[in-house]
Amino acid sequence: MAARYLPNSAIDLTGLRAGSTPSRMTQTSLSITRRQALAGLGATSALALSGCAASARPEAIAQARVIGAQRLLEVVGYNLLEHEPERATALGVDTGRHAYLRGRLEDQSPAGQQAYAATLRQDLAHVRSFPREGLDSETLTSLDVVESAYDLALDGFALPYGDTPVGNWRTAPYVVIQNVGEYLALPRFMQSNHKVENGDDADAYIERMEAMPATFDGELARISAARAMGVVPPAFLLDKAIGQMQQTIASAGKGELFAADLRSKLQAAGMPESHANRAAILEAGPIAEALTRQLEELRAERAVATDDPGISARPRGDEFYAWALRSSTTTRLTPDEVHEQGLDELAALHARMDPILRSIGYTSGSVGERMQALSQDPRYKFAEGDPGRAEIMDFIAERVEWIKAQMPRAFNTLVDPNMEVRRIPPAEEVGAPGAYGGAGSKDGSIPGRFWINLRTTDLHRKYDLADLTYHETIPGHVWEGEYSNRLPLIRSILAFNPFSEGWALYGEQIADELGAYEDFEVGKLGYLQSLAFRACRMVVDTGLHAKGWSRAKAVDFFVTRNGSKPAEVESEVDRYCSWPGQATGYKLGHSRIVDQRARAQSALGQAYDFKAFNDAVVLGGNVPMDVLEKNVDRYIAAARS
Repeated sequence: MAARYLPNSAIDLTGLRAGSTPSRMTQTSLSITRRQALAGLGATSALALSGCAASARPEAIAQARVIGAQRLLEVVGYNLLEHEPERATALGVDTGRHAYLRGRLEDQSPAGQQAYAATLRQDLAHVRSFPREGLDSETLTSLDVVESAYDLALDGFALPYGDTPVGNWRTAPYVVIQNVGEYLALPRFMQSNHKVENGDDADAYIERMEAMPATFDGELARISAARAMGVVPPAFLLDKAIGQMQQTIASAGKGELFAADLRSKLQAAGMPESHANRAAILEAGPIAEALTRQLEELRAERAVATDDPGISARPRGDEFYAWALRSSTTTRLTPDEVHEQGLDELAALHARMDPILRSIGYTSGSVGERMQALSQDPRYKFAEGDPGRAEIMDFIAERVEWIKAQMPRAFNTLVDPNMEVRRIPPAEEVGAPGAYGGAGSKDGSIPGRFWINLRTTDLHRKYDLADLTYHETIPGHVWEGEYSNRLPLIRSILAFNPFSEGWALYGEQIADELGAYEDFEVGKLGYLQSLAFRACRMVVDTGLHAKGWSRAKAVDFFVTRNGSKPAEVESEVDRYCSWPGQATGYKLGHSRIVDQRARAQSALGQAYDFKAFNDAVVLGGNVPMDVLEKNVDRYIAAARS
C-alpha cells in the first residue's frame, strides 16, 4: 500500500513499513522507530496547525522534519521493492512484514513496467515537494539522490524499448540478449540469494518458480514488440544468446537450474525433499516451455538481423544513446566530449607506462605493442586448466589479505567486509566480462562477492590480477558497498555508474598509493593498463554508438592501442554493444573523484587529510557526480572550521 502525503509535510503512516537493519560499521547511524516517527511528525503537524510554530524550538521542528524525511525515504524504498522484490531478497530485507516479497518476481510485462514507472512518478513528486529547511546534510543528500535517480529513470521508461535501470548500472536496449535477461539472472539469483532455512522459504522458492513462465513471457512480449518497431540486436550478439538459451533450456530439462539447487538446500536444512520434486516438474515443464518461446523469438530476430553493432543503427537510436550516456555518466557530456576525453586520458596514461616498460627491457614499439609482448611472457601467465584456476584463486586470496591489513592507513571509519570469491557459472562465462563484484546484503546474511571468469586462465596475468582484485573487493566494490548498506534503504538500492565504477578505480589507486607494487614493479603496469583500458572504453563506446565504428575496429583499438588481450576484448566489445553508454562511466567517474581530491588539497593546504577525504567520499554513499561535489564542499567546510 502506498503512503498518502498530507499538507504541511504530515504523513499518514497507516501504510508505512517500519524496520531497520543492523550495520557492521565501527560507527552507528540513527535508528528511527515507528513510534518516534509518529511522535515527531505529530509534533510538526501540531505546531503548524495550532499556529504555534513561531514559538516552538527550531531544533524540535528540524528534528521532526528529519524524522519525516527519513520515513518518506523508507516508504520510497519499499515502494521500489514492490516492483523489484528480488532486490529485497538480495538486501536481506524480505523479512517480517515484508516476507511476502520473498515469493515474488518483478513483473517484466509491458503493463508491469508501466506500473513501475507510475510508482516512480508518484514518489518523485513526493520527494520534490518535501521541504528541505532544517534537514541535515545526510538527509539532504538522500533526497537529492532519489530525485536524480528517479528523474533519470523516468526518461528511460519514456523510451519505446529497452530495460531501464532504476538505481542500477545497466542500460539495455535489448531485454533478452547474451548478457541480459531473466534466463541468465534468475538461476544465478535463486542459487546465490534465495536461502532455504525453513518451510516458508521453500514455499517462497516454489512460488517464484511458479511465477517464472509469466516473467519470461513478459520479456517475450517486449522483445517481440521491439522487433515490430525494427529494433533487432546485432547478429553476433544473437548468435551468443541463442547458444546460451539452448544450453539453459537443456539444463532446465534436467532440473539443473532450480530443482537441483532447491534439493541441495533442503538436504542441508534437514528438510523433506517434496518441494524439490515439485520444482523439477515446474522446471522441465512450464519454465522450459516459456524459455523455448523466447528461443523461437531470438531465432526470428536472427533471421532479420545485421552485424551493425551500434544503437544508432536502430530506430530512435541516437535518442536512446543520449539517455544511456546521461544515465551512465550522470553528466550532460556529449558523445564527442566523452570520446575526446578518453583519447586524452589514454595518452597521459601511456606516458606513465612507457618508462616502466623501458626499465624492464621492453623498449621498441608503441606502448600497446609492448604490452602485447608482455602479455605473452610466460613468467606472467597462469598454468592452463584446473591447476591454473586454483593458482588464480590462491593469488586472489593472498592479495585480499594484504589489502585488508592496509585499510587503517587509508580510512578513519573502517568496515569488516563479509565477502567471498566465486567462479562465474560456466554457462555464463562466454558472454561475461573477465570479472565483476558487488556488495553483500544489507543485513550481512549474504556476502559481498567477487565473480571471476575462469573459462580460460589466459584471461588473466600475474601482473594484472592484483589490480583486478582491489577493484572488485577492497577498497573497491565490496568495500564501498559496506558503507552504502548503512544508509537508508533507498540509498542501499540506488547506485550510479560513475560513482560505483569510479570508486572502484579510485580503490585501485589507493592500493597503489599504499605500496601494492613496491616489490613488483611490473604489477604497476597492470594497474596503469587497467586505467588505460577504461579510457579506451570511453573512446570505443562512443565510437560504436555515435561514430559508426564496426565491431572489428572496436576490438582492434583495444588490442593495438592498449595491448589488451584479444580473448578479453571481444567479450568486452560485445558487452558495450548490448549496454550502450555503460562503459563510459568508469574512467570518467574516477577522474571526477581525483579532481575533487585535488580541489580539496588546494583548498585546505596543510589541513587536508587523506583518510578524512576518503571517508567523506565513501560515507556520502553512492551519488551522482553533482552530489559528490556537494559532499566534498561539506568536507572542505568542516575541515576549515
